[in-house]
Amino acid sequence: MKGYRISLIRHGLTEANDKGIYIGCRSDYSLSVKGMSQLINKMDEFDYPKVQRVYSSPLKRCTETAGIIFPYREIQIVENMTELDFGEFDGKNVQELIDREDYKEWLQGKSPDKRAPGGESMEELIVRLYKGMHEIIMDMMNEELTHCAVITHSGIITNILSAFGIPKIDPKELTCDPGEGFEIIVTAQMWQQSQAFEILGKIPYYKE
Repeated sequence: MKGYRISLIRHGLTEANDKGIYIGCRSDYSLSVKGMSQLINKMDEFDYPKVQRVYSSPLKRCTETAGIIFPYREIQIVENMTELDFGEFDGKNVQELIDREDYKEWLQGKSPDKRAPGGESMEELIVRLYKGMHEIIMDMMNEELTHCAVITHSGIITNILSAFGIPKIDPKELTCDPGEGFEIIVTAQMWQQSQAFEILGKIPYYKE
């Protein structure tokens, strides 16, 4: 049965990342000079997969990352692959939020319908990510693409893998550094019957 490989890659660093600021779908930061430099250095040190198409979150930190790592491919935007909506917490760091009761409650919230004020719940996020992955997988199948990349956000990668990935892995082990990520493989039967895919391992690859 035909398998479709997808390389899920986290965008490069922004100044907001370095400052510990919550940046969700409302904050459209560009890569920092440091972030661009890190990506270029990674390309010298590691091998990124040769892909047939690049899907990306619409935010600049992702499309700019895609342009650096995969300059030979056009970028196809997938709106549902954008970062979580942090609502009123977006654009603020922990020091600015630490005294807010709603922030403390949000951090402790275990319920999937818990959300930042004006933001998005994990329940809503997973539904959105399913739609995004379904769009990508169906496009790959229809276009007969066997290996593509998705440039998105750290939390998005962790939640995609936690929700749909096999084997089930502790989410703490599914985090990734800027410019890095995980590779998955999916078949039509796995996705259509179980909404699942297999987690293959981390990327990029060490140069031989």
